[in-house]
Amino acid sequence: MEYNLTLPNPRGSISASGEYRNQSSEAQAVSAKRVFDIVFALLVVVFLLSWLIPLVALLIKLESKGPAFFKQLRTGKDNQPFYCFKFRSMRVNAEANHRQASKGDARITRVGSFIRKTNIDELPQFINVLRGEMSIVGPRPHMLKHTEEYSQVVNGFMERHTVTPGITGLAQVRGFRGETKETIAMAKRVKIDIWYIKNWSFLLDLKIVVMTVIQAIKGHDNAF
Repeated sequence: MEYNLTLPNPRGSISASGEYRNQSSEAQAVSAKRVFDIVFALLVVVFLLSWLIPLVALLIKLESKGPAFFKQLRTGKDNQPFYCFKFRSMRVNAEANHRQASKGDARITRVGSFIRKTNIDELPQFINVLRGEMSIVGPRPHMLKHTEEYSQVVNGFMERHTVTPGITGLAQVRGFRGETKETIAMAKRVKIDIWYIKNWSFLLDLKIVVMTVIQAIKGHDNAF
């Protein structure tokens, strides 16, 4: 089944091997994106996380037993798994690596609810950026279980993994975030992700970052 979205025609193309061919200099584009990632992530770590981590960690541990951080294996570039870092927003549970968070999820703590709605729980992923496992902007990485499942039923799903996954992405700022109850919801995200890969530009990344900040301040219905 085809899922139509109102998106402009892409500038690039996908080769037979699934590798994106940038019409300009791919090497320069990748280099520029990486420089932006490192500079941006360093600024966040030094001026924000340096004092926010101790504060949020204390609040998390005061409310529930367990570590302040949660790390989960997710699918990275070229289908390579990596540990994605987050502030722990749930009580420690056996389903964390298999079951998505849902609205009214009893596993989510009070502190966890706040940091999820404001996207504060995602901020430790700037450490992933400095490690080279993630980018500031790109397709969101999924749990290994979901990668295995959706790659079997969503056309072009693995094309998302030809680039480094991001803390935020075009699909997220366009409202495709949160729990995916139906396959069509993931199919729409994938289509937007592929459009982003084909049409990447530094300006587009900046726009997505600004939109992410605005949504974090305003809140989003699918953030829970």
